[in-house]
Amino acid sequence: QVRLLESGGGSVQAGGSLRLSCAGSGRTLNSVTMGWFLQAPGKEREIVAAIGVSGLRTYYADSVKGRFTASRDNAKNTLYLQMNSLKPEDTAVYSCAADRVYGSSWYGDQYNYWGQGTQVTVSS
Repeated sequence: QVRLLESGGGSVQAGGSLRLSCAGSGRTLNSVTMGWFLQAPGKEREIVAAIGVSGLRTYYADSVKGRFTASRDNAKNTLYLQMNSLKPEDTAVYSCAADRVYGSSWYGDQYNYWGQGTQVTVSS
């Protein structure tokens, strides 16, 4: 059984930084696309970033481009999200996902495995 466990969330002031981690267990994730998503209260889940198998191909939502960086360490079966210049509107539960459903959109949320999420709160 695949398990994804996020960590690194917390509360920070605007302009600050956080680094989220997503540790995978149960299977090797070095051959699958992985992604980060956020869900703010009362809103739909939306993609933050997606990263390909080697880490060379990435996608970022316009709202985080230039501020967030996704990376992965396949040897550690871990995905990261470095978040800089945080804004109050970044406040949300952030979840990682692994193994994009075959044929689904690179920009979508069709993944086979999901973590429980970690709260990020940015105060002004």
